[in-house]
Amino acid sequence: MKKTFILLMLMISTFAYGQMENPVSISTSSNIEGDEISIIFKASIESGWHLYSTDLPDGGPTAATVTFETIEGAEPIGKLTPGAGEIEKDDAIFGMKVKYFENSATFTQKLKILDSNYRIEGYLRYGVCNDENCLPPTTYDFKLNGKEKQTATADEAKVESNIFTDNPLWKPVVSELKAFDENSAQSATRPLWMTFLLGFGGGLLALLTPCVWPIIPMTVSFFLKRADNNRGKALKEALLYGFSIVVIYLTLGLAVTIIFGASALNALSTNAFFNLIFFLMLLLFGASFLGGFELTLPSSWTNEVNKKARAKNTSGILSIFLMAFTLSLVSFSCTGPIIGFLLVEVSTTGSLFGPAIGMLGFALALALPFTIFALFPSMLKQAPRSGGWMNVIKVTLGFIELAFALKFLSVADLAYGWGILDREVFLALWIVLFALLGLYLLNVIKFPHDDEGERKTSVPCFFLALLSLAFSVYMIPGLWGAPCKAISAFAPPMWTQDFNLSDGEVHAKFNNYDEGMAYARAHGKPVLLDFTGYGCVNCRKMEAAVWTDSRVSEILRNDYVLITLFVDDKTPLPQPVTVTEQGTERKLRTLGDKWSYLQRCKFGANAQPFYVPVDGEGMPLAGSYSYNEDVPAYINFLEVGLKNYKK
Repeated sequence: MKKTFILLMLMISTFAYGQMENPVSISTSSNIEGDEISIIFKASIESGWHLYSTDLPDGGPTAATVTFETIEGAEPIGKLTPGAGEIEKDDAIFGMKVKYFENSATFTQKLKILDSNYRIEGYLRYGVCNDENCLPPTTYDFKLNGKEKQTATADEAKVESNIFTDNPLWKPVVSELKAFDENSAQSATRPLWMTFLLGFGGGLLALLTPCVWPIIPMTVSFFLKRADNNRGKALKEALLYGFSIVVIYLTLGLAVTIIFGASALNALSTNAFFNLIFFLMLLLFGASFLGGFELTLPSSWTNEVNKKARAKNTSGILSIFLMAFTLSLVSFSCTGPIIGFLLVEVSTTGSLFGPAIGMLGFALALALPFTIFALFPSMLKQAPRSGGWMNVIKVTLGFIELAFALKFLSVADLAYGWGILDREVFLALWIVLFALLGLYLLNVIKFPHDDEGERKTSVPCFFLALLSLAFSVYMIPGLWGAPCKAISAFAPPMWTQDFNLSDGEVHAKFNNYDEGMAYARAHGKPVLLDFTGYGCVNCRKMEAAVWTDSRVSEILRNDYVLITLFVDDKTPLPQPVTVTEQGTERKLRTLGDKWSYLQRCKFGANAQPFYVPVDGEGMPLAGSYSYNEDVPAYINFLEVGLKNYKK
């Protein structure tokens, strides 16, 4: 298990422009048996996506259906039938059981042949989602003809796409939006100096952990034996020791960047399996810090490295490097969680060099005191001895690790739809954890490794207890729906709250693009376009977790004209519209088809949720925004659009 932790830590280390997704490839074939014909639809589904099956209840995701627009000389037998491999599970968001396919799917529709010169035209309609986005309902057109039947009649109506393309509000703005998105992605990246300070702070925190302190006497003993009253040599070796520590941790940061890359790490930080593993790891570390058991690396590892470092036949530079490596191994059980948090945090900023810069700061903070001890071994006498104060720090870190473990469990819980960690359950656990931490700091409760005698409360412990207890009290109103903005980035979204007394829901003023744009021009306001879907899970998450924030709702109600366009709206158009898209003719049959086409042709994206602010002429005012429950980031996104509109 201990080796697993090391491998895990080595594996760990924005808004992306809304690219067109096409995760499903459909092909058809037919099979005739007697007077029956079977139309077989075969779907190839990209990894990470799932295609919904047939016969889903209303109000849920888009079910697979087949529609016949023209059927002559044949009649359907029954409904569209799904093939093998169907997965069924309870979906907490929709409150129903959903059925879907992964990797591949097969659907069959049978028809009875009444005339050998049959003519069949129609389309397969289906919905597809992944963990972050849902695509609008997609149609796949098909035609089947008998021996001599023409594929189309001369008087068939065709409405050309220029009713849209001739409208300036439908003018494509893909390049303009991409320029905004690239700029916003750059501005959203944390400055490297802030990443360095974050890492430096993590290194200082690591120095307080109990796993680091045993290395101090080992370091002093090692360099005392090498001391020969040569100040120049002592300075050189001390600096080499500190440099070796920096190289070891910097190599880890560079390896993470090279292996994963910034964008892959961002995806990893939201991966359900990764978050579940990290939850279990932090739970184990937290229990260890509270005194449940000792968690150390195999002694044979450190003993072997230390033995080689002190061996007479080992060169001076190599022995110093091995001593630094010993420090890294021995302190890993305490520094591992800090390194993991650091790599995840800096990797989600989108900076390619973030992990390396963060680890540089961490290593410098950790190496500085050991470099001083290596240079002046006698300074060990001035260092505070380990004792009760160190155990207090250890237990405090244990409480904090348990609290943050719940955050990672929450991500996995939302991804799998278990429903075991609703917002009020999460808050209740945090309230209890930080209240217990406050009581521990006041000596009301004790743990196995605490001093047997009566421990007095120090002044620092008193103030820390005050902060911890006050934080618990601050979170209590959240049990009834208070936003608790200080922890909004950690707690589950508001929609998971079973009992909510707040009323902060936001509703769109328009669900028609042209009507909403006309209103915006008349009133001199910018527009926020919200491309969504009735079956889009993450759209509901954004509305419940982000739009209910008082600052967000105020901006949406007062400063923008909100136009919500449902790409899966099944309301039929007065007449089907034929459009040419990327050299292929497509038919728009419903309002949802129309709004989906608008999103594709104007903005070059087809995933939901998708938000973009525009002016009265349909020109973008800022970059696009997809699924991200970071409330401050969403507020900044809205304010950038307002600022550019006022210009």
